[in-house]
Amino acid sequence: MIEIDKLSSLDRSNMFSVLENFPNQVQETLYIAKEMQLFPVVPKNILILGMGGSAIGGDFVRSYLQSVDGLQGINIQINRSYSIPKFVDSSWGIIASSYSGNTEETLTCLTAALEITQNIVCITTGGKLEQIAKDNKLSLVNIPDGLQPRCAIGYSFFSILMLIAKTYNIDATNKQLALDINEALNLLQKGSVIYSQIDENNPAYRLASKLKGKIPTVYSSSELTDVVNLRWRGQFQENAKNLAFGGFLPEANHNDICGWVMPDDLQYRFVILFITDELDNTRVKLRFSALRTIYESLGKEVHEFSGKGKSLLARTMDLIYFGDWASYYLAMMNEQDPTPIPLIAQLKKHLEAESFHGF
Repeated sequence: MIEIDKLSSLDRSNMFSVLENFPNQVQETLYIAKEMQLFPVVPKNILILGMGGSAIGGDFVRSYLQSVDGLQGINIQINRSYSIPKFVDSSWGIIASSYSGNTEETLTCLTAALEITQNIVCITTGGKLEQIAKDNKLSLVNIPDGLQPRCAIGYSFFSILMLIAKTYNIDATNKQLALDINEALNLLQKGSVIYSQIDENNPAYRLASKLKGKIPTVYSSSELTDVVNLRWRGQFQENAKNLAFGGFLPEANHNDICGWVMPDDLQYRFVILFITDELDNTRVKLRFSALRTIYESLGKEVHEFSGKGKSLLARTMDLIYFGDWASYYLAMMNEQDPTPIPLIAQLKKHLEAESFHGF
């Protein structure tokens, strides 16, 4: 059991409180959405520029919209690089999402996008992105600051979701969207109470206990829960400073599965986590069942998780929140402060030795 005194001494930036108050991010963003600036012209396609926590909000939106009537046909691409695809033209709408407003890759892509179109919305707390938006008279959505970008997923996800919904006038006409958001918010509020209890009755705490001294390896389908998979791995890595790996079905069954033999002296270090959803393809469900049998026959520890809720949005947010808390408790068990990311800071110092395109 983690002692409260130890928790406060390790968690110097109080990520515990940030996680506990996560449902408030959703409520604040819905309020911000009432007055948010939209695309000047309704786009045929949308390109989201972002990295890390800012980009993953776009990933969640893209995944969720597959289940929303009226938004399923929207082509949404997430761009994580220093350049934008050659196929992007003036028919596209661009969302530049950077929580800090100073993400090098996002700013570089935005500069390139400005040569193609002004149909751009910037989502940020400030920084250079806000200044570029103001200088070029672009639509700007300001979200609250003071958090690590990965802790602001409520702001980045729901701001992008509501921007797209309002752009296509779905927010005013789609009852499903309103019901899904309500259900997700209710689940998050309940989760805040459950996951903040530091004891074995807390499933997030129990998972962290199983992962102490281990390497989580996360598997999901490549369609509905792929983004949750990436989120869990990223949170284990950044918060707990813990190695984490994973793969997607069915692709992992064509290569990854063969690697669970060597090095034989390290196999005991891995714990396998399945993330499943009721809407997974029936053949993917069968693959999960077969994989469990195979992995357990090899002596592997396997745990399966599915989100609660009727809607894909609720189930996704439930899994995200659960994974965030599990990574937090694993950080405490690893005796790591979950907020600082010193190796990323070290990398940025190397990059800052040379400016890039004036940024």
